[in-house]
Amino acid sequence: QLKRHNNRDWFRMHRNDYETHVWQPMVDLVEHLSVDLRTLAPDLVASPQKSIYRIYRDTRFSANKEPFKTQVAAIFPHRNLPKHQGAGLYVHVSAEQVFIGGGLYRPEQRQLYQLREHISTNTQLLTIILDAPSFRRNFGRLSGSRLQRVPRGFDSGHPAAKFLRMKQFLAGTERPSTFATGLRFYSSLLHLFKQLIPFIEFVNKPLTRKRFEM
Repeated sequence: QLKRHNNRDWFRMHRNDYETHVWQPMVDLVEHLSVDLRTLAPDLVASPQKSIYRIYRDTRFSANKEPFKTQVAAIFPHRNLPKHQGAGLYVHVSAEQVFIGGGLYRPEQRQLYQLREHISTNTQLLTIILDAPSFRRNFGRLSGSRLQRVPRGFDSGHPAAKFLRMKQFLAGTERPSTFATGLRFYSSLLHLFKQLIPFIEFVNKPLTRKRFEM
């Protein structure tokens, strides 16, 4: 309905519906995950205040002036890194799909160099993580923007050349929107997050180590 009526007057009239059927279920989901992630990924944050994205769009620099997002989303970032400068888990629900994924979305240049160093000396471990049957079956290959060539300072013939060229390190999978209302939604979401956690931990390791050393 919001996609068809993306304006402030309509939203104001239906705000209670939004809070009941969209916001509160996402709060419940994040709070539930906050318990399970303490064991599965204790370095990741899961709290309604820090995890759930606001529904309001920033339209200042966008040609699209619609004021509201048409998905509800949450991120679970590393507690010791800026929200989008460390690898984290992510889920969003829209009328079209459920997207579940994770990775490193917007690293700084310094972080990219740290991560590339880590990849160049731990190529086998990264390959084992990404070639795990469950990871490959659910997420396929990594996505994200990348350079045309291996960056300066790294061997162009390195076995991890395809990873060294990456500027983003993302993995994700889509499900139909009805997935979010199914009885197995939470257990399936948790299962997919479990498959992502070794990858998330690999990416965050050099970023957190260098941060504490500084």
